[in-house]
Amino acid sequence: MSDEVLTVPEVMARLKVGRSTVYDLIRSRRLKSIKIGRCRRIPAASLNSYLAEQLAEAV
Repeated sequence: MSDEVLTVPEVMARLKVGRSTVYDLIRSRRLKSIKIGRCRRIPAASLNSYLAEQLAEAV
């Protein structure tokens, strides 16, 4: 498992979506995240899991 954590702008760039979409995914618990101080971080493993779920649903 990767220990890499991503910022919201990094996730935005990888998914090619806007800030509000990323926060909607976090709020709906479809994308897991952690809070460090006032900053929101998304584990890379969580993003990979989310993408795998989306691909499985698309098939």
